[in-house]
Amino acid sequence: MANVKVYNMEGAEVGSLELNDAVFGVEYNEPLIHQAVVTYLANQRQGTKSTLTRTEVRGGGVKPWRQKETGRARQGSTRAPQWTKGGVVFAPKSRDFSKKMNREAKRGALLSALSKKVADGELLVVDELSVTAPKTKEMEAFRKALHLEKRAVVIMDEHDPDVILAARNLPTLRTLSVEEINTYEIVANAIVVLTKGSVKKLEEAYAV
Repeated sequence: MANVKVYNMEGAEVGSLELNDAVFGVEYNEPLIHQAVVTYLANQRQGTKSTLTRTEVRGGGVKPWRQKETGRARQGSTRAPQWTKGGVVFAPKSRDFSKKMNREAKRGALLSALSKKVADGELLVVDELSVTAPKTKEMEAFRKALHLEKRAVVIMDEHDPDVILAARNLPTLRTLSVEEINTYEIVANAIVVLTKGSVKKLEEAYAV
């Protein structure tokens, strides 16, 4: 089992923690992680864009001028794409971009991503995470204490509105509850910070 140091919010080492290999020691599977990330991003797309083709633009039913002997190019409608207020060629239409991924594959991708962070030394554990008030300066002090210069995601064991409010103005720090954890957030951030409580919940949920 991997053994990691445990820090407090001031950045001081306060102990160590053994991580379950069933969750944090899984073999790296890049294709599976890639599939999970693509699926997640596709499911975030709304797919609501839509513009009008020449058949949908109102008007243009009368031929602008006669076909021959005008000295101008022949035109059939003022709603053709080359006209101002005309239709759009190959107009984008609303569509469903969602993808499906089975539960076991999602689970494997998440555990593989977490294990890779542990192997690369990019996973930190803190004993607890709390703020006295939803003030940015408290989370900024926490970020500096743990030297989180790069993009980092903090996984909390419980949904804490004060922590979320305190961190939302920090562009390189993202907060999630353990129920919201996903493969994309793990690989999109350079550092993953887990509370001891979230480690316990992950091991209870995924260790077999």
